[in-house]
Amino acid sequence: MVSDNGQESLAQVVQALVSEHPGETGVLPLVEAREAFAARILLAEQAQHQLDVQYYIWRHDITGTLLFEALHEAAERGVKVRLLLDDLSTVGLDATLKGLHQHPNIEVRLFNPLKLRRPRFINYLFEFRRLNRRMHNKAFIADGQMVISGGRNIGDEYFGAIRNLLFADLDVMFIGDVVDDVQQDFDRYWDSEPAVPLDELYSLTKPQDLSVLQKIAARYKDDPKAQEYVKAIEELPFLSKLKAQELEIIWARTQLISDSPEKALGRAKPQQMVPHQLQQAIGSPQSHVTLVSPYFVPTKAGIKELIALARRGVQIIILTNSLEATDVAVVHAGYAKWRRTLLSHGIQLFEMQCLTPLARKDARKQRRQRLKGKERFGSAASSLHAKTFMVDMARVFIGSLNFDPRSAAINTELGFLMHSKALAGSLEKAIVETLPHYAYQLRLIKNKIVWVEHLGEQRSYYKSEPNASIWRRLAVRILERLPIERLL
Repeated sequence: MVSDNGQESLAQVVQALVSEHPGETGVLPLVEAREAFAARILLAEQAQHQLDVQYYIWRHDITGTLLFEALHEAAERGVKVRLLLDDLSTVGLDATLKGLHQHPNIEVRLFNPLKLRRPRFINYLFEFRRLNRRMHNKAFIADGQMVISGGRNIGDEYFGAIRNLLFADLDVMFIGDVVDDVQQDFDRYWDSEPAVPLDELYSLTKPQDLSVLQKIAARYKDDPKAQEYVKAIEELPFLSKLKAQELEIIWARTQLISDSPEKALGRAKPQQMVPHQLQQAIGSPQSHVTLVSPYFVPTKAGIKELIALARRGVQIIILTNSLEATDVAVVHAGYAKWRRTLLSHGIQLFEMQCLTPLARKDARKQRRQRLKGKERFGSAASSLHAKTFMVDMARVFIGSLNFDPRSAAINTELGFLMHSKALAGSLEKAIVETLPHYAYQLRLIKNKIVWVEHLGEQRSYYKSEPNASIWRRLAVRILERLPIERLL
């Protein structure tokens, strides 16, 4: 198929590239938030036959609305759309989802849904055990040829559409060998018992007419606040470079790592879950491990494994959120109690800074001065959300998996292991070289933890959690002592 302007379609471009690399997967990291959004819009616009979309969170905001409308426009062209959303965060979306579901080319299913749509909290009083298990997978599949997957959900905070608020995240666009595996994985989730068609759920909410969705999307595009963002998307060189085959794609042997949907029912066997699959695929690290996770709860068993690696001479670097940057303080408690142990065994710890002004007027001014000229991860990161790790400078994992008990045993997860020295080297270099500029480095000085902040040649030292209130620090200290680790 040739586009209206005579240029090759994206599908033709992809087919030509894949034919030159049989048995391999093309990997294109999407670090910049707006480029990650633009890539999804591009796939929706270029899709000719089918769009399969699977997400944990889909916000009812600018980017969420624009992507809903992109799916609607694709369906209007005759593209079949299947939308699978975890039901935990669909508050306020029932009318829009029911409107989309009524379109002849769109089908919506909710994973592990709440039976009573309103008030939602009542469901947890009677079915907490079931509803505590969520689908954390993220995938955007176009025509069974292209996939975007990684850490990002759908929402303004993930795509840089909110000033001074951004989750530093990482997605990858895949073409080639692994795409068939992702398509099959989507199909098994789509056909699984927890994936319930929207029309089988009882709700008094009336469907939203899709003309309303069109008007809202158009209004967002015309709104001065959103217009700046939409214009920036349209002007991103990523789009033109992707169409012109000018982007550097890394070709690598790539493995899909995915939980069975049976995990959401508590019926998955160990070999059907991500931790076992990862262990089998990676083996035992020999020299380096660099781990990036917004929620890092190593548990007692994990600590033993990390210490054993460190004693064998493996260099271990861990980046997670600081208390000031995390959006889930209770999870921070599951990590904080292990910091001294990790540091005492030579494991390097870095904690992401919150690179946004503080609330108080005087603190805002002071914080802006301190951060002036400071490099940032992506554009203006305020909280880490990326989930990746590198092993032995040769293997890279990117996906939805946090390194905590919830991801390991409760939620379903999806990720990719790429065997590529080039990709591992470039990501390792980017992380190690910029860590001092946007993260505190933790050190043990006289057996006490000290947070070190770098600003050019200057160093600032903190004896307690930097820029966190005394009440927030006190809450974490109390939570550290509670037996809640398995729920984190």
